[in-house]
Amino acid sequence: MTGAVPPEDFRAALGQFAAGILIMSTLQDGVAHAMTANAFTSVSLEPPLVLVCVDKGVRMHDAVLECGSWAVSVLAADQQPLAARFARSGRDLHTQFDGVATEPAPKTGCPVITGALSWLECRTWATYDGGDHTIVVGEVLGLGLPGARGRAALLHHASHYRELPGS
Repeated sequence: MTGAVPPEDFRAALGQFAAGILIMSTLQDGVAHAMTANAFTSVSLEPPLVLVCVDKGVRMHDAVLECGSWAVSVLAADQQPLAARFARSGRDLHTQFDGVATEPAPKTGCPVITGALSWLECRTWATYDGGDHTIVVGEVLGLGLPGARGRAALLHHASHYRELPGS
């Protein structure tokens, strides 16, 4: 049985699944690119693999595919303004990190958000067509847990940012 699923219904149904929020970043010719994402998950423990889905229509798509290395910073609830900032399309590429505290990931140099709950730096392992997105699987090269203790995580549910209390 096949039939068209209305995009607005599909989005509403999937919006009931709470997802963590992160910033994905990469460096292309020395210029940092970033985007907010929630389509992210672990894939494998051995080797350590994760995946993120990147919209084919955003400039981050070509940058991350060309570079082959990237980082993700898992955001805390108090970092919601960063999630909103990097979710906006049309922001200036060269000033998008102005005023945002970052540090280079040790192996890839990709920027990670200072104070994030955790961060991972990855090398692209494989890519797959995912309709209007590309599924990017990355091998985790390094990670950090700088802000994980006792802080609330930032979630997205039903088209709104939410908070999950920390432990």
